[in-house]
Amino acid sequence: MGVGIAYMDGPRLARSLFAASDWVAAGREEINRINVFPVPDGDTGTNFSLTLRAVADALRALGDASLPVTATTMARAAVLGARGNSGMMLAHFLMGVAESIGDRETATPSELAAALSAGAAGLYGALDDPREGTILTVAREAAAAAERAAARSPDIAEFMRQMYLEGEEALARTPELLAVLKDAGVVDAGGMGFMRMIEGVVRFIDGDPILAVAPGYTGEYAVPAADMTVAADQDFQFCTEVVVRGEQLPPANEVRAALRTFGGSLVVAVMGDILHAHVHTNTPDAVFTYVSRWGNLEKTKAEDMRAQHQGLQHGVQKQVGIVTDSASDLSDSVLDRHGISLVPLQVIFGDEVLLDRVELKPEEFYRRMRSAPQLPTTSQPTVADFVRVFREARHEAEQVIAILVSSGLSGTFQSGAAAIRAGGLTNVRLVDSKSASLGAGMLALRAAELAEQGWPADAIATEIERVRDQSGVFLTVDKFDNLLRSGRVSRGKAWLGGLLDVKPILSRDAAGRVVPIDRARGREQLIGRVLSLLEARLQPRPKQLRFGVVHAEAPDVAKRVRDALVAAYQPRDCFVSLATGVLGTHVGEGAWAVFYQVEDGTPPAPPNPRSPG
Repeated sequence: MGVGIAYMDGPRLARSLFAASDWVAAGREEINRINVFPVPDGDTGTNFSLTLRAVADALRALGDASLPVTATTMARAAVLGARGNSGMMLAHFLMGVAESIGDRETATPSELAAALSAGAAGLYGALDDPREGTILTVAREAAAAAERAAARSPDIAEFMRQMYLEGEEALARTPELLAVLKDAGVVDAGGMGFMRMIEGVVRFIDGDPILAVAPGYTGEYAVPAADMTVAADQDFQFCTEVVVRGEQLPPANEVRAALRTFGGSLVVAVMGDILHAHVHTNTPDAVFTYVSRWGNLEKTKAEDMRAQHQGLQHGVQKQVGIVTDSASDLSDSVLDRHGISLVPLQVIFGDEVLLDRVELKPEEFYRRMRSAPQLPTTSQPTVADFVRVFREARHEAEQVIAILVSSGLSGTFQSGAAAIRAGGLTNVRLVDSKSASLGAGMLALRAAELAEQGWPADAIATEIERVRDQSGVFLTVDKFDNLLRSGRVSRGKAWLGGLLDVKPILSRDAAGRVVPIDRARGREQLIGRVLSLLEARLQPRPKQLRFGVVHAEAPDVAKRVRDALVAAYQPRDCFVSLATGVLGTHVGEGAWAVFYQVEDGTPPAPPNPRSPG
């Protein structure tokens, strides 16, 4: 009888975490539903899933690497991307696993099982008040089962299956250890997220399908979290998180001691130059001010848990949800912060079709394009993908606005319209951005901001179209190969342009098509010429202005351009993004663009139909 899986290496660890991330995402709503401890705010599934997705995204960007590099990247991404209490707990678990793996190039079953136990043990040291009947109990007992199984069998697959079986038994016992779970008739939500992660790995090993997220059920069902009251010692208003980057960070136990006076549910992770703290408090700004003494604030968050709980009690949907496509180039952090849904376009390498930003991250796209025998092509999202994303968005919101890449550049808008008809969907409205990349992305961001302010859907769509019509882009390419193939430039002009080192400057017309407007000779003259054209376009000088600088593997140029824009205009935002494969396919490496969004002239907020009066 042969050995199944005799060792773990970097690529195997990464692929296991990809499967775990997808499986947790598919079950996150059920985890949210049963979230009653430590506070019933209904977001444990979302937070655990988004933290694990941050890990998967970092590993996809890394590509195949050694086990130590993969494990370190995993842990660091978890610390940086942790969301909520459950995400912080997951980060501590993965940090313990990575530290135990150390410099091993491969891990045997017994070594991997020991690393899992080290991760579980690390959870206890991370908390001021460790409570049994939570993810701590489930992780500890599941890891102990793995160690016992690894002692009997040299097969990682065997001990993972045993870890899953005994972990599920531990999860089922959590109500006997924590009264609040027994009163609600549920198991621990954090423990369920942990076991969902383990189940995803087992399904991957066994070759079982990792199902996509199903459309949310729109009927009525019990939400135990909605019926729970918050214990007096846990009744803080804001779930607060802060990420600090510094050269001489204090150890985690000192940070916890310093932050105890601000609130409860303290979890702190420190890894290298990154400190991530989570605390439930009534004074988030005071927390941010206090921790700033240790370094630069990289990220801050304060979510109103009381409002979240009230929303569960009353079954409140958002008034308006926003959808965009993967060509928008908004970062995951912006999408997550504003609850913007993403539908993926497709990138095609030969016979291989990959979902943009889901199966193919921008960094991996450029690596593959450099070595591909033929340039990749692209295709709009399928009708099925649009129907799935629209249904999910409608489950969360009464009205949905989808802001999509220009209909003059892609069939994405038409595919979205077909999905509305095919799915029999109501209250879904499409807006043609007549742009691409951050030109569409910043419109989606503005729409999300207006939705958060209580604007109704029709007024948001009208305002976004107004902002769109006073915004624009300047785009340039370094090489003509990709534009030549797409028919954007003639072969003769491409040959002459390359010979003379002439760089085209492109913009968009009123229909959202790419049009040439100028040219410059050489890279140095090009930056100055684009900035000059931009200055002329932005007259009179707007007061409410956003920029997006997008590049196709040209980070140095992007930084120079961003610095110049910030110095000259003091914009509301100036995003910098590596162009996704959908844009990179057509413009090629070295291309870059400046998108500008003028928001002057916003009318007063219209009456909110939900408001009394």
